[in-house]
Amino acid sequence: MAFRRKQHDEVRVDLTPMVDVVFLLLIFFMISTTFVDSQGIDINLPRSSAKKQISAPKQVKVYLNKDGRISVDKKEMKLAQLKRYLAGFSSRAAKTTFVLMADKQSYHGRVVEVMDAARDAGFRKLAIATKPR
Repeated sequence: MAFRRKQHDEVRVDLTPMVDVVFLLLIFFMISTTFVDSQGIDINLPRSSAKKQISAPKQVKVYLNKDGRISVDKKEMKLAQLKRYLAGFSSRAAKTTFVLMADKQSYHGRVVEVMDAARDAGFRKLAIATKPR
C-alpha cells in the first residue's frame, strides 16, 4: 500500500511589513523632533507677543550676551572684528538678514553699536530675536 506524503510549503518570514513599520517610525521621529539652533552661549532673550516669522534663507546671526561679548559662528570677537567680518558681505549684505540675538540684560548702548555696525556694512534687513510669551 502506497501512502502519499503531504507536500509541506517552505516556511518563510515576510519582512516587508516590519520594514514598512520601521520606516514609518523613522519618518515620524524625524518630523516630530525639534532642532535647536543655538551656539551654546548663555543668552536670555527678551519675550515678545509678536508672531514668529519664517526666517530668511540668507542670514547672519550675531550673539550678544549680558556682559557685552559678541559672538558669530561660535567665535568670540570684538566690535572692530565684527565690523571687518560684516564688511566681507559687501554686495550680499542688502539681501542678507542680520539677526541680532541679544540678551535682555545686555546694555542698550552695546546693542545699538552692533546694529550700527550692521547698517554701516550695508545690511538693510534687521531681525531682533525674542522668545514667545
